[in-house]
Amino acid sequence: MICAQLSAINGLDVAFPNSTLYAATESAYWSIQEASLAPLCIAKPRSSNDVASIIKTIANQDCPFAIKSQGHAPAAGFANIDEGITIDLMGLDAVTTNEDASIAHVGSGASWLDVYAHLDPVNKTVAGGRNGGVGVGGLTLGGGISYFSPQVGFTCDSVTNFEIVLANGELVETNASSQSDLFRALKGGLNNFGVVTRIDFHTLPIDEILGGRVVNDISHRNEVFDAFRNIADAYPYDVHASITTSAIFNAATKAWTLLSAPIYTKPQTNPKVYAELFAVPSISNTVKITQLHTLANESAIAQTNQIFSTGTYGVSTQLLDRIFDICNDTLHDFNVPGSLQWITTFEPLPTVFVSRGAHNNVLGTSPDHGNVMILLFSASWSDLDSSSSVHAKLEEVLRKINTVAKEMGQLREFVYANYAGIYQKPISSYGVQNDAYLRHVAKKYDPHGVFQSQVPGGFKLFD
Repeated sequence: MICAQLSAINGLDVAFPNSTLYAATESAYWSIQEASLAPLCIAKPRSSNDVASIIKTIANQDCPFAIKSQGHAPAAGFANIDEGITIDLMGLDAVTTNEDASIAHVGSGASWLDVYAHLDPVNKTVAGGRNGGVGVGGLTLGGGISYFSPQVGFTCDSVTNFEIVLANGELVETNASSQSDLFRALKGGLNNFGVVTRIDFHTLPIDEILGGRVVNDISHRNEVFDAFRNIADAYPYDVHASITTSAIFNAATKAWTLLSAPIYTKPQTNPKVYAELFAVPSISNTVKITQLHTLANESAIAQTNQIFSTGTYGVSTQLLDRIFDICNDTLHDFNVPGSLQWITTFEPLPTVFVSRGAHNNVLGTSPDHGNVMILLFSASWSDLDSSSSVHAKLEEVLRKINTVAKEMGQLREFVYANYAGIYQKPISSYGVQNDAYLRHVAKKYDPHGVFQSQVPGGFKLFD
């Protein structure tokens, strides 16, 4: 039995069902869908060499496996597995820096809160995830959007080196001067090439920042959407500004709420870029000067059923209005037992952001596309038996949005992998050349297709 072989690896913790160690991993997943899967055992490496030993043991055997960092992806099977092996990387959570703290060396199992809590005291940071509970490995390999992205690009664009265990169990370093083809492929290529065990990042100087939330009544949506549009489509774009604006629908009360998270990466109380938004009458406004690790330390929530989907569009107030109307018309009379919440979130993807890493990553975004915005359309619900109908409704709404956006000339090709639904095809949205490049690199470094056939979770290259 493969679990017995793993247990024979010196110093490796292997957790079995009904044990405390096993339950600790299962309870750490964000979604019920992931937590409901039951691996045969869970391997918990404490070092990169442990990971190499695991891969040498299970690769090319008839045993599927999953790779987990913090387990924040909602879809079942992306970081857990039934009747296979789950590799839980949370023990690889060390955060260190070089002498002048210009480079941060981060274990791929660390959370972004781990990173910020370590770096804030030395006035440094990494362009990482906005929710501190998200894992470093998963977010980076999917591209990564940060408060600092307008300054430095996607999270993956700040990477200087990946340490990775390949399909043959070899532990290698890949960077701009060593195996540079693999280095580029990992910047958006997801879990298709190996198990990344450590990521080295360029750091940024940081002081305190402005952050918090603004809640507005839905009756002010036109004013809020206008403010969002003017921020997202500004020329020049203020590189210290990062904002998400969400329309949240509670299916039980049939009530909508507007929630914006305006962040400014300098300690300025009233930056000009947010003047229009702050002028809209608000229900509450918690925006204040704070530290990044404090802002990212979001309260833990109980596991619920979760689903994501996404799209990319031109920046248009008219489109924002149409999207809201589509969501309201389609979701208002849709009911399931228990709680159900829909969240429609918009965020800017300006040209200054994508220009930072264009051609150095595989995401296919380009400043030539102009300022655009990303939509994250998501749902959380309590009744597991309602999952198929919730999934179908979510797909219906996104189809309607994409149809209208296409008619308006505002639909864009890019599908951000970290927000994508399981039915979406983010890798093909990177463009024909990048898709072919990723396939070529995968065949070079994983000729037997271990990470295509034995790791079913995530978005595969050869689906």
